[in-house]
Formats: sequence, C-alpha cells, structure tokens
Amino acid sequence: MLANNINSTHPVAFLLMGIPGLEHLHIWISIPFCSAYTLAVLGNCTLLFIILVDTALHEPMYLFLAMLAAIDLVLSSSTLPKMLALFWLRDREINFHACLVQMFFLHSFAIMESAMLQAMAFDRYVAICKPLHYTTILTKRLIIKIGLASVTRAVTLMTPLPFLLRRFHYCRGTVIAHCYCEHMAVVRLACGDTRFNNIYGIAVAMFIVVLDLLFVVLSYLFILRAVLKLASQEARYKAFGTCVSHVGAILAFYTPVVISSVMHRVARQAAPHVHILLANFYLLFPPMVNPIIYGVKTKQIRERVLGLFLRKDVKGG
Repeated sequence: MLANNINSTHPVAFLLMGIPGLEHLHIWISIPFCSAYTLAVLGNCTLLFIILVDTALHEPMYLFLAMLAAIDLVLSSSTLPKMLALFWLRDREINFHACLVQMFFLHSFAIMESAMLQAMAFDRYVAICKPLHYTTILTKRLIIKIGLASVTRAVTLMTPLPFLLRRFHYCRGTVIAHCYCEHMAVVRLACGDTRFNNIYGIAVAMFIVVLDLLFVVLSYLFILRAVLKLASQEARYKAFGTCVSHVGAILAFYTPVVISSVMHRVARQAAPHVHILLANFYLLFPPMVNPIIYGVKTKQIRERVLGLFLRKDVKGG
C-alpha cells in the first residue's frame, strides 16, 4: 500500500482513521454530515449569487457577508468531500502533500473567518456609532484592503506549517487518528523535537481567538453605549436588530471553539471520538447556519431569496 511506502523524509501518504471508536457508525454519521454540507453549499452559494447580482446590496455589510459566504464554502469544502469518501467508500488514503494542502486551507480559512467576523463587528460599530460617516469611512477601497489584510494574515501565519511538517521523519506510523489532516494529529506521528510545532500551533490559536474576540467585544461595548443613549425605545430596538445576525454568526463560530478548547483541558480522559466530533461540529456548524441566520434575520436578504424562488415558481407555472 502507498501509505507504507516511506521515503527518506516522509511517507508518500497517510491513512485517515475517521472517528476512532465509531468506525462501525461511519455510514450513519455521514448522513448529518452530508446534510450539513449540502445546506452549507446551497445556502452560501445563494447568498453569494444574490449579493453579487443585486447592485442594491453592494454595501459594506453585504460585501462582508459575501466574503464570509465564500470563506465558508472553502472552509467546509476543504474537508467534507474527503471525509464523505472516507465514510462511504472507505477511501482512507490521502497523499502526504494533499494532506498538507488540506491542513493549510482548513486552518487558513478558519483564521479568515475570524477576521471577517471582526470586520463585520467594525461595520456595525461604524453604522451605529458614526452613522453620518458610514459611507465615507467604509469605502469600497477600505473594504478591499480589509479583505486583503485578512487573507494576508491567515496565509502569513499558516504558510510555515507545511514546511515545518515536511522536515520531520514519521516513525510513529502513518495512521492519522482523525477525519482530516488536523495539524496536531499529524504532529503526533512525527519523530524528533516537535515542541516548536506545539508552541506555534497554540500561540497562533490563542493570538487569533483572543485578539479577534477582544476587538469584537470592544466594538459591541461601544455599540451598547451608543444604543443606550438613543432617545426612543423603538430606535434602540431597531439598532439592536441590525446586530442580531452578526451576533448569531459570532456565537456560531466561537462557541464550538471555546467548548472544544475547554473539553481538551477539562475532559482530557474523554473518548477520542468526543473531541473529533466537536472539531467536526466546529467546521460544519458555522458554514451551515450563517446563511440561515442572515436569510431569516436580514430583511433585504430574505426578500431577495423569496423573490428569487417566487420568480422561478411563476416561470414554472
């Protein structure tokens, strides 16, 4: 088998175990996974189509939402197709370099998603705290710069990972105890001193989560202060209403991250499949629910989606 053919530095391929301890349930587990992925693809493609086609939605809030939808598509597609091939066809083998590419895309786009939620918090801050300067502050030029900055940050932080992993000799086997090529799951198979990889992975995760969450929290503290100063209750309710979708997206992204982090530290003796299912939930849940959150809570998106399908019904009739 390819996975057993090892050259002088690294194996030709790895074998993905899937969900350890639940291999006999892979077919059943694949049903919610496939459903979630289908919803994510359909929902995010619909969002992208509506925002790109409708020029009335070419405003900062919706342009950031389009970026978030594109990131969610790549984030979910970087792992789910291979995962479903593993569950359905027992295709466990993944080429070494393909594994590194998957890892790079997975972690890079997770960082980009965090950056985009941060940018959307800034958008809400400007819209509520500086409404008269909204269009002059959030110009299309600045939006492009924010998008490029989020990509640059993610690529800069994640580019070292593949090169760090290529230098190891993998003498602890070629079976990755995971559904996809997660960084630390691959590091555990490496020989030699892996302390730098461990420290780098933790440092990047802490840097991203703490920095981005801090910015989001500060943005919403300023928003809360500005909203409470509004004269009427109706105005306060309307201002808060514009933030509901974004708060939902933040909770959908960061809640699984925090739960998974706490579980790794508090419940270290928990079965491996618990941690892996949580990791998969973190990858699947935000891309699936973000289009639903924005589709239900954002009036402009909801009207366009309904209009799109009603138009199809009229043509079909």
